[in-house]
Amino acid sequence: MLSILTVNIGAAARQRAEALLGWLAARPEDVFVLTETSGGPGTAYLLEQFRAAGFAVAYAADSSGDRGTAVVSRVKVERTLDELTSGVSLPGRVAGVELATTPRTAVLGVYVPSRDRSVDKIEKKERFISSLLAGLDKLPDELRERLVVGGDYNVIARDHQPLHAGFLPFEFGLLETLESHGFVDAYARCSPGEQAYSWIGRTNDGYRYDYFHVGAKLGGSIAGCAYLHETREQRLTDHAAVTLSLEIAKVERLETSDPTAAGDGLF
Repeated sequence: MLSILTVNIGAAARQRAEALLGWLAARPEDVFVLTETSGGPGTAYLLEQFRAAGFAVAYAADSSGDRGTAVVSRVKVERTLDELTSGVSLPGRVAGVELATTPRTAVLGVYVPSRDRSVDKIEKKERFISSLLAGLDKLPDELRERLVVGGDYNVIARDHQPLHAGFLPFEFGLLETLESHGFVDAYARCSPGEQAYSWIGRTNDGYRYDYFHVGAKLGGSIAGCAYLHETREQRLTDHAAVTLSLEIAKVERLETSDPTAAGDGLF
């Protein structure tokens, strides 16, 4: 079994990062996809503690200070997916790895930019989504079909309930294009017809922003997918986490220790 969890950490400052680390360290998942990372001390602390505990970390901080994504794995990483991550408009917002599993499995973490009504932010988000989908198009079929995409997409589906106003066709198109390429919405596969929410707005309206999509060759391996609202309830972040389980025959795990006890936390 291979298990993956994604959670938006909300550019956690150091104190909240320590609480997040404690929560993550107690989780059983093999791979963590952390979105809305930042160049601040909170993200640095989290990733350094995981590295010191023997986890593999894929992360490229954006030199402009933009928010990003990290993949943290207790499964051996065979390689990073540089051919995909280097081609997107905001490379720091994606992190991809190919894992030592049989059958081979790859994971791509994604943090799509949020936006307001300004032209600049709309164009920034549309460029990112277009470049991400173009990169997926260029992957060999064999790799794309065993790829797990997960993270905070900052979009909702066209049939979302309620269907919040203001979302544009290119935002609906992200989910629709993934599914047209054979990616399976893992939660929808496990809980058909149920509307999940991962972020709650100021007006108490729910939005499903965080997802896992599984490539066509892995679709039959989905064993479970669920939203974990304890991250919101404990105020670790304002997003629910999402957990995914895949029936994978062989997983080569690293020797890791407790990241809360690793190192001295000083940089």
